[in-house]
Amino acid sequence: MIKYFEEITDKRQQWKVKHKLQEIVITTICAVISGCDTWEDISYFCKVKKEWFCERFGLELKNGLASHDTYQRVFAMIDPKEFEKCFVSWVESIKKESDEKEIVNIDGKTIRNSKEETKKAVHMVSAWASKNQLVLGQIRTEEKSNEITAIPELLDMIDVAGAIVTIDAMGCQKNIAKKVIDEEADYVFGLKGNQSSMHEDVKLYFKEIIDDRSSATDESYLKTMDKGHGRIEKRQYYLETGIEWLEEKNKWTGLKGIGAVKSTVTRNGNTTAEIRYFLTSLTDVQLFAKSVRAHWSIENKLHWCLDVVFKEDYNRTRKDNGAENFAIIRHIALSALKNYELKGVSLARKRRMCQYDCEFMANVLLSIR
Repeated sequence: MIKYFEEITDKRQQWKVKHKLQEIVITTICAVISGCDTWEDISYFCKVKKEWFCERFGLELKNGLASHDTYQRVFAMIDPKEFEKCFVSWVESIKKESDEKEIVNIDGKTIRNSKEETKKAVHMVSAWASKNQLVLGQIRTEEKSNEITAIPELLDMIDVAGAIVTIDAMGCQKNIAKKVIDEEADYVFGLKGNQSSMHEDVKLYFKEIIDDRSSATDESYLKTMDKGHGRIEKRQYYLETGIEWLEEKNKWTGLKGIGAVKSTVTRNGNTTAEIRYFLTSLTDVQLFAKSVRAHWSIENKLHWCLDVVFKEDYNRTRKDNGAENFAIIRHIALSALKNYELKGVSLARKRRMCQYDCEFMANVLLSIR
């Protein structure tokens, strides 16, 4: 792991430096993997594990371990773009190849406690590989509305060739569709009122088909049933590829189909139904259904884990680049823990096991080298 973070520029006054930058970065990553969520915890954990760091990593640590103030100050100075570039290189090295198409979910999340009187809370837009269970990359924006400009930048940073990119309605934009196709990928975009005329046309088209299922063919329709946690959910997927009639079709690069999903949920005798609409470059209803369903992975497997397991919204790191860089560290830690498969063991328990057992943490790190 060390070699991937050697390119980070050290902006400190070198005559004052007592602790090497790589030592600070690597010990921080290990500490966060092991359950530390504050600079104070990180500093204390690293001091306790000093001998292990010297033995396992060959770190010199001539001046011992840094104080929590030093850890905080260093990460406030590190250029997040450089840190992100190193992160992306590391992720590319550990991605598992497969004949199955990867589905890349893109969505944003606000770090609530990063807000200050004069600064808005940090909003991170992330790309999540649902099959590989890895954060492929992330980029900071000042607020959710800026996701539209951030997503093309994020796609420039990562490799999505051959994948299917899923984005909610916020990212349903013509320039983003063109960017995805230019990157040799496919897309499934949620469609809502921000594309009002297209949304109305698609909604009107599917109304009769959904009301009268007999008008949908086997090639354009798929039904699934799920049962669990006291609820039954029926999902009906519709995909129409004969869309020459669609007035705005030629304005959307790569657009080959329009889709709809009707979800009917029954719980405690009560039934509710919701219909969602999509634009896509896919022509296979099975792949369309899989991609729509997989988009929830970024909420369940990434955002939920960051909030519940890593307590991201409670983190009060705010100074300069600190909040953004700490977010990247959490993504590194989560990716490492997800990559180390251990049946029946939760992410939170893996973090505790890393804290108690250095050899277990060594195994987690060795699994991603």
